[in-house]
Amino acid sequence: MDRAQLADFLRVRREALQPEDVGLPRGPRRRTRGLRREEAAALSGMSTDYWGRLEQQRGPQPSPAMLAAMARGLRLSLSERDHLFRIAGHNAPPRTGSDHLAPGLMRILDRLGDTPAQVVTDLAETLWQTPPAAALVGDETRLTGPDRSLLRRWFTDPATRLLYPEEDHPRHSRFFTAELRGAYSRQGRGSRAEALVEELLEVSEEFTRWWSAHEVSAPRVDPKRFRHPELGILELQCQVLLDPEQAQALLVYTATPGTESDEKLRLLPATASRPAGATPSDVIRPADA
Repeated sequence: MDRAQLADFLRVRREALQPEDVGLPRGPRRRTRGLRREEAAALSGMSTDYWGRLEQQRGPQPSPAMLAAMARGLRLSLSERDHLFRIAGHNAPPRTGSDHLAPGLMRILDRLGDTPAQVVTDLAETLWQTPPAAALVGDETRLTGPDRSLLRRWFTDPATRLLYPEEDHPRHSRFFTAELRGAYSRQGRGSRAEALVEELLEVSEEFTRWWSAHEVSAPRVDPKRFRHPELGILELQCQVLLDPEQAQALLVYTATPGTESDEKLRLLPATASRPAGATPSDVIRPADA
């Protein structure tokens, strides 16, 4: 761990970010160049004291999970993320199947604060959500292990399906199976996609039936209908922006203006209840925060 280089890099990258770059108000009395320490710390999910100690060259060695959070908070590119890991005394994570979000996607998310939006991998693992998205489908970023994948939860956890009207379940099953086949085709033998396919073929008769159809693609379920415990049914369109380099997709949910779902969507940020079917059991809490 190179404490001096780490401290300098964090300070320089923090000062290079402007509040508007990350969706924060500038305010009339701002004198700090770039982001304040407390702002960078909040974006990275850690305490201001911990961030300050790192910039003062006296903090503990950050864990890989903490470094990944810093890379997202500072909107680092892949090259910058790799550099951060190395000067902190860790090997850089593999780029294939990485959970790192491209800075461009992060900038878009910063401007979608009032809109349900999330970034997912090709195994439907949620990497980032806006607060309205968490209010709509639950905080999926807290899930760990195999259950991070919605594709797995759909066929193994009945509670997951409570979020959607029952009559829509067959269409979701068909689409999710085709999505997994595409991920398997891209990732190849020995991949996490192959391991997930093998598991589902063993435990889910429904998945096995859909898999045997060998559909490479299936109609996207759009509009999607969500069952919210306080707002009822919301019918939303899902717009998808693909990042092929990272095998990630930005999902943005909108409603037709003037409809009942549009009115409910405006109320979504004010709801505090967890939606049906969202049952995260593990929480990612970096121990050294």
